Amino acid sequence: MRMALLDDDRLFPVEKSVRAMARDLYEGIRDLPIISPHGHTDPSWFALNENFPDPARLFVQPDHYVFRMFCSQGIDLDTLGVPRADGTEVEQDPRKIWRIFAENFYLLRGTPSDMWLKHAFQEVFGLDTPLTADTADEIYDHIDACLKRDDFKPRALFERFNIEAISTTEPALDDLKYHRMIAESGWGGRVISAYRPDTIVDPDFEGFTDNILKLGELTGEDTASYTGYLNAHRARRAYFKEVGRVTSSDHGHPTARTENLDPAQAAELFQTVLSGRATADERDAFRGQMLTEMAKMSLDDGLVLQIHAGAHRNHSAAMLAKFGRDKGFDVPARTDFTNNLKPLLDAVGMEPNLTVILFMLDETTQSRELAPLAGVYPALKLGPPWWFYDSPEGMKRFRENTTETAGFYNTVGFNDDTRAFCSIPARHDVARRVDAAFLANLVATGRLGMDEAHEVARDLAYDLVKKAYKL
Repeated sequence: MRMALLDDDRLFPVEKSVRAMARDLYEGIRDLPIISPHGHTDPSWFALNENFPDPARLFVQPDHYVFRMFCSQGIDLDTLGVPRADGTEVEQDPRKIWRIFAENFYLLRGTPSDMWLKHAFQEVFGLDTPLTADTADEIYDHIDACLKRDDFKPRALFERFNIEAISTTEPALDDLKYHRMIAESGWGGRVISAYRPDTIVDPDFEGFTDNILKLGELTGEDTASYTGYLNAHRARRAYFKEVGRVTSSDHGHPTARTENLDPAQAAELFQTVLSGRATADERDAFRGQMLTEMAKMSLDDGLVLQIHAGAHRNHSAAMLAKFGRDKGFDVPARTDFTNNLKPLLDAVGMEPNLTVILFMLDETTQSRELAPLAGVYPALKLGPPWWFYDSPEGMKRFRENTTETAGFYNTVGFNDDTRAFCSIPARHDVARRVDAAFLANLVATGRLGMDEAHEVARDLAYDLVKKAYKL
């Protein structure tokens, strides 16, 4: 007899009475609309509304969680159809890619990816057959047939997933043509962008100097001067607000370092960086200066400032050269928030109308640094567990490490931060279940009333994220 791929009580406490409370809390929030305020889905999906081409390109090729695990077991990314940076031919047959995926699906056991994928197979495509080498073709054919239907086009899935709003993320030099197309299409789905200026604030980014020149061309500003460079940022942020309807900026930095140099020092540092002769420390100082400059601009234009710090990106130089960025070789690094954020906090930390959302990959900082910081500075909020910790245990540890000091209301709910479209409802479902379980334990131990727990559950699933991201 075929069985459901997922347990209805997954992630709830084992003790029966506490499990019953968790189930009750979850039932109160499971069907709330999804707010996805930060992620990396492709805006062209919603602008063009074309059928997804095949199961491999929907589930395998955009998901670095999948192919990083496969790579760790010696599976060549070429065989998964992951594009080469130099355009060298890789596997193009989606059925062959899918068979490799199915044969090795067991490698994901115990990981969040296993749960996300099973959720998508069962809840989105109606499957109740486990994915194995023997069932690969059967499941491929079923999903492929679904993808050819109108009710599996991106906009239809957006509505079926009950997404109220979703944010993509585009680099600062992007023309946002797909966001313009969405706005002009008459479709009611809310798809917005986020301003990601890494290519023009990170001197280590390839083509940095050329990007600064292009920034000047796009804005009509003299980006060879620091004043013109900052004005160009203001112009692009205004463009993103107008065309992309953005409510946030996003910054992926290797450290949480910030600086607040006087204008003359900042201008001198900019010229050093622009010359290409800056040391590693000077390049990091410039990134830090720009975080503070972006925070000051947020006071003027209202954008929420997101800081994703602490990733050693593209750890393998060989894989970066072969496949480019974002191919699973970003690794967490130790991160100092207390000292590194002080210049920014001295400048703007007490501003009640500014929201700076911190994301962490160094869990040791949660109770020692992040919760105490967010628990006192009005401008700071804690983002949800990110990337390697977007997992049931990671979410549980986050609540345990931060709630006593920062409370619930200095956090911002959940965001999925995904490129894999069909994982969005799965990821939000996991977060809602974990929070329901955490709250049930607080009720069971006499630290929260059940009525309060229901209110907090809704806040964590829906209200906090809307407020934090101005949605």
